[in-house]
Amino acid sequence: MKAFLSAARPLGRVVAGFGLALTLAVGTTALTAGAAHAQSVGSGSLSFNGDPGDYISQGQQHDYSTSAKDRLTVYSNEDRSAVSVSVNGYQGNWWSLDLAAPTGEQLHTGTYTGATRAPFKGAGPGLEISGDGRGCNTLTGSFTVSNLVFGPHGYLQTLDASYEQHCEGGAEALRGEVHITNPVAPAELNLGLGIAVQGTASSLNGKATVHGTVTCNKPVQVAVAGLVTQVKNRVLIRGAYSTSVSCTPGAPVAWSAAADPTGTTPFQRGKVEVTAQATTTDPDYGVNVTASQTTAVDLSKTGK
Repeated sequence: MKAFLSAARPLGRVVAGFGLALTLAVGTTALTAGAAHAQSVGSGSLSFNGDPGDYISQGQQHDYSTSAKDRLTVYSNEDRSAVSVSVNGYQGNWWSLDLAAPTGEQLHTGTYTGATRAPFKGAGPGLEISGDGRGCNTLTGSFTVSNLVFGPHGYLQTLDASYEQHCEGGAEALRGEVHITNPVAPAELNLGLGIAVQGTASSLNGKATVHGTVTCNKPVQVAVAGLVTQVKNRVLIRGAYSTSVSCTPGAPVAWSAAADPTGTTPFQRGKVEVTAQATTTDPDYGVNVTASQTTAVDLSKTGK
């Protein structure tokens, strides 16, 4: 899924750019993200020049790179259909480049012809370079992606591409290249959840105490919540519980919580159904990670 977001500063003739909204489901783990986030470029460059009369380049050579203390930031979509690179130049210049695959396709190596202005591209490929207060109202062009490596959740590891843009149907062209190299994508967060098959029913306050473990491959704070359900003498007894634990890699981390019955009938010794959901955020990708489990648990009586 793809969404376009406005550039940070207004352009003289247009405002353009895009970001990403992320949603993914893998196996039994649900992953979602609420907002786009910028990915700083570790090593990269963006350069372009133009024919005399080209409105965007003003017929001049433009060169920006991380080695020259220019700051490059990249956005890419969860579905890998589009990439945006923004430049905040050391001398105060600012530019953005958008490359987008045709609708329903992922961006890949190869040449894309017949590109139009990225946010309004229709079904075809999209392209736009704009900045320093200048942008095309309409444009045509092409771009070639020679190297492209994605990681999870739109993480962009490598991009090498060249592009050509014509504003307002003119013959004058802007031509340029972009090169990005980032560290290898971090591993995704793996979250595990277990429920112990033994719990307790308190004769003092009627609550049911259940417990289990969570596992993770990154240090995260995990919220565990769920529901305990029991049927005794045709009476439905139900109560919710929640807790939070600090999970660290290497060994299962224990959690325990008490469910307070919603009615006047206390939890009792015997079988109950326990549902549990563990939720946290992947610190590298900013996406929510959820693990769920349902287990039959034996409650034993306790006076505590």
